[in-house]
Amino acid sequence: MSELWQIFKKGLLEENPIFILALSLCPALAVTTTVINGLTMGLTVTFVITSNNVVVSLIRNFVNPKVRVPVYITSIATIVTVAQLVLQAYFPLLYKAMGIYLALVVVFAIILARAEVFASKHGVVKSFCDGFGMGCGFTAAMLVIAAIREVTGSGTFLGYPVFGENFNPMLMMILPPGAFILIGYLVAGTKTWLRKIEEAKLKKEAA
Repeated sequence: MSELWQIFKKGLLEENPIFILALSLCPALAVTTTVINGLTMGLTVTFVITSNNVVVSLIRNFVNPKVRVPVYITSIATIVTVAQLVLQAYFPLLYKAMGIYLALVVVFAIILARAEVFASKHGVVKSFCDGFGMGCGFTAAMLVIAAIREVTGSGTFLGYPVFGENFNPMLMMILPPGAFILIGYLVAGTKTWLRKIEEAKLKKEAA
């Protein structure tokens, strides 16, 4: 159980897809103008990456290494299609808000990377934990970015005003350049924080 927890939690911070690995930044720039959009994309990616990890782990011994990448992409595309159909059927407004970025989930680097690096070499349970952890880390990062952008760029949170009528929003924050700058600061802050934690741990062990 301890090993599974370690596999899961590394995606939350130590190997966070956005703040540490800097993978799949396209949705972080494009759809995080509101918290709802960020959460929807995060949950969709979590479902896709977890499901794909399980599928790849199940078929890993039956796939010829020479065609593994096309097989992985086919699996991802199938799962993404299922997610799209569910959103379209039950959450049409969110489906419309996500637009073309839902289809682009198929080529998100983090999903293919986890299939290649982890799921193709481990069992189903470990692969599930890895995918779910990475998905949760991705979702958390998307929520942080979306919350900051929505509050500062629109003056709202979950669509509700949080400031008075005199608030002058920073319009740049709801544009891709503002998101890019914000992500840069968050990546730098996260890595600095982790480095300080590691340094403190080393000092404690040395003492």
